[in-house]
Amino acid sequence: MSNPVPAQGAQQQTSVNNYDFPIITPLKPSRLGIEGDQAGTNDTHVFEQCSESNDPAALCASPPTLQSNPPPAPTRYELELDAADSGDEEPATATCFERSTSPATAFQRNKGAEYHKVGEEGVAKMHRFSVYETASKFYLVGADVLDRKFRILKVDRTADSKDLSVAEDEIVYTRKEMNQLLNAVDDGNKASGGLTLRCSVWGLLGFIRFTGAYYMLVITKRSQVAVIGGHYIYQIDGTELISLTALNASRLKAERLPEEARFVSTLSNLDLSRSFYFSYSYDITRSLQLNLIQARAALDQGTPRKSPDYHTGMFVWNQHLLGPASNALRNTYDWCLPVIHGFVEQTNVSVHARLISITVIARRSRCFAGARFLKRGTNDSGFVANDVETEQIVSEAMTTSFHAPGPQLFGNPTLTSYVQHRGSIPLHWTQDNSGVSPKPDIELNLVDPFFSAAALHFDNLFERYGAPIHILNLVKSRERTPRESILLNEYTNAVTYLNQSLPEGKKIVYKAWDMSRASKSRDQDVIGTLETIAKGIVSGTGFFRNGNGLHWASRTQNGVARTNCIDCLDRTNAAQFVIGKCALGHQLLALGIIPEEMIEFDTDLVTVLSHMYHAHGDMIAVQYGGSQLVNTVATYRKVNQWSSHSRDMVESFKRYYNNSFLDRQRQEAYNLFLGNYIYNQGQPMLWDLATDYYLHHADPRAWSRRTRKNYIQWYNRAYLQERHMPHELCPVDALAGRPLAFFDDYWSEYYRPNSLSTFMKILSYKANSLRKYPLRKEIQDGTAETIASQIRPRPFQVPQEKEAPKKEVTLAQPSATATLGGVRDLPLNDELLLKVPLPERFHFPPLQQRPRAEASEAIINGPPGSATLLNPEKGPKDKSAVTQWTLNQFVANSLNPFVIESEADEYLRYINHPSNLLLVTSSEDSPNPKSDLQDYIRSNSPDTITQMQSTEDDIADFIEFMSVGEDPLTVTEADTSKKRYKAYRQWLKGKSLFKQQRVDA
Repeated sequence: MSNPVPAQGAQQQTSVNNYDFPIITPLKPSRLGIEGDQAGTNDTHVFEQCSESNDPAALCASPPTLQSNPPPAPTRYELELDAADSGDEEPATATCFERSTSPATAFQRNKGAEYHKVGEEGVAKMHRFSVYETASKFYLVGADVLDRKFRILKVDRTADSKDLSVAEDEIVYTRKEMNQLLNAVDDGNKASGGLTLRCSVWGLLGFIRFTGAYYMLVITKRSQVAVIGGHYIYQIDGTELISLTALNASRLKAERLPEEARFVSTLSNLDLSRSFYFSYSYDITRSLQLNLIQARAALDQGTPRKSPDYHTGMFVWNQHLLGPASNALRNTYDWCLPVIHGFVEQTNVSVHARLISITVIARRSRCFAGARFLKRGTNDSGFVANDVETEQIVSEAMTTSFHAPGPQLFGNPTLTSYVQHRGSIPLHWTQDNSGVSPKPDIELNLVDPFFSAAALHFDNLFERYGAPIHILNLVKSRERTPRESILLNEYTNAVTYLNQSLPEGKKIVYKAWDMSRASKSRDQDVIGTLETIAKGIVSGTGFFRNGNGLHWASRTQNGVARTNCIDCLDRTNAAQFVIGKCALGHQLLALGIIPEEMIEFDTDLVTVLSHMYHAHGDMIAVQYGGSQLVNTVATYRKVNQWSSHSRDMVESFKRYYNNSFLDRQRQEAYNLFLGNYIYNQGQPMLWDLATDYYLHHADPRAWSRRTRKNYIQWYNRAYLQERHMPHELCPVDALAGRPLAFFDDYWSEYYRPNSLSTFMKILSYKANSLRKYPLRKEIQDGTAETIASQIRPRPFQVPQEKEAPKKEVTLAQPSATATLGGVRDLPLNDELLLKVPLPERFHFPPLQQRPRAEASEAIINGPPGSATLLNPEKGPKDKSAVTQWTLNQFVANSLNPFVIESEADEYLRYINHPSNLLLVTSSEDSPNPKSDLQDYIRSNSPDTITQMQSTEDDIADFIEFMSVGEDPLTVTEADTSKKRYKAYRQWLKGKSLFKQQRVDA
């Protein structure tokens, strides 16, 4: 590796205690300059000679503190010691730059400093920022992950409100040099208050403007959620919106102040502290397969890997905020962080003594994003509502980086992934939720015989994932009032039309199945049917497996599974879980962990995966529908139906409330944050728009200027080509001989050399914890491994520790009593069947038939796995104890029901009753002697049958009732005396037609 060239000045080396200590003579001035009168002009050198001594200790010593500056911040070592209760290696809140002050004397000349330029070897990205402010400017001081290299960014607060004035210094400073620079800025602004620390942040999301000056959105809190290839993924836990206005001046006009405040309030409706994620060194906006293909393609071409163009990514949610920064900065993504909106969760499990890491990442598209009933179908550009890409990464956690020994760059063979997609039906359809109906009617707004929007959508899927596309359509096919079935027929016609032009082997594979109807049927296995479908999908698309092409062959995923229902929430998430489970078997088989690809449902490994997808579905449902999943995987498996029924009802009410009252506010926040609405003078305000249709669709006036797409050749042939993994694993040409850190500097970020930490704070160690999943206690404690092939018995019961009996005095009663779980005074008789409530996540056994004596014995001794019942001779004494017994008996009987012999016989007779009835009777058929009808007839005596005759008065009333006049709608005077017109007579007297009942006060 070549040494960096020093900037302006000859470099000398002086030996101090056998170490080469660099000394710099004349210094290069900072591009930022210094403000204020004392500093002179902006061309003044920032650094002069600091000390004539060659002693390293003297060069690094901190000067005394000035009264005009804040006291020195605590060191990083002290902060890490104080944050012992923090969950991560670093505290959630960023620490500030440890700045020391210098005497207010003439600048001294610093000898021997060595400067680096941005882009040179060894210059890392910034991981932590300190925001300083003066009366007219903001200064962002960025530090790398090791706190050894620093950069600075200047933001002007006095520029015109329509312009963003940002100056980037491309010089990389040491801690001492940055400290001197800040002191110089402080000295130059003493008259206006000096340089003060505003806040410490973890990153910059970008800049946004409403009616006046720009705002700067920064990340104030974060937490680690996953690690991929040694690169951490963080969740945003807190943000702050900083106004770029002058400290003592407001450049907003008086009439704009209320509107500006309302825009800020509207933006605050978007909670950025939930489900937003970022990474400093890993491109989280793209899949693992695409990232590794691009990295190895750069090695194959012998060129350094280019930075991704986040500005055009459909999963970059702060793309609108990155626009002003891209225009003002040269190295935009060294300062600004692209974020995704969705879900990230990671856990480590031990499968057959091998540690496996499972990561689920969901990326929500920013295109045509919005709330449930306000964003349906597709827009003119082919972007659909609720477009979410879900990636399932399975890797062996024993290897940290993307690389294999050798080194073979990006050749780690223990990395696998599978990507699937969900999205609304790509047709022009809407639902009007202005009424009170929880299920509004579905309207097809535009019938296009060429299905242009659907063609654009599937062409985009070909570009992202390749071919073939497997569609799993789960909407209803049979309804009393056609709703979803309208879209089913139109969607089927669209796929049939588009498939006519696609070549063989690349056609869209379409499968429509009414999952809702199947789940209500007793003779259909929903999960079993989904497993059969999932096997065909995973076999058709394949999955990604990294390799080096020699000992481990690499595989790529070509195509994607596209799942949808009407909302793409409940049914879709259950189907995606089954597809993910099938893909998990293929991934573990490729890693050599299991002998076959089939994994049973009732295993601990699938339990972990199901809870990850449940959390994934809940988060996606909250983002789009306003509530968590209404129907879960357990609902479609038909287990825990009693315990989940009440939860499903609550989530249904929450979803209805959010869709009716809160979705419009969320939609306005989405439109403002994503840049769908941009304020212009003379245009209506965001909250005054009757609809946001034209914010998401093309201007009709621009249609005539568009180039009409070929209706037959509607796809790009290049997108149908099969994806391949480049074979080059070693640097060639100009990249030969470069160190590993030049290609992937994961070492410093993951291992954090020279920093204090503990195992309990390291994410890789914490991810091994399985206590949040309903597994066996020995697996939760880490004393046993998760077996992928061993079926866990269901229902699973956790052994309960026996509670010591309480010391209290009870009076004996003649009736038998029992005690459950430390609650006394529960009377007992022969009919009482006591049950023990188990946690909600465990399944109850099916109803068992027991003899009366056995059931009574189970009451006293308790069912298997239950708490021990105390002496049945002790009973209640007072009325309060009897009331408590009633509640305990009700809860116990509700949670664990049993049936006795008499009840079972009665139920068996009840269900067999229809089979004993004669559907057709005739004189030729001999009556069934066991028929219930014959038993009923024989039970009546002949006298009873004789008495069943009508009297003459009854016959006369019947004849009168059946007689109809010539004009039956006219009531004559002779008819008023009849009984049938009694209510009419009362109405003529002024009384109500309806019966009035007295209401007690």
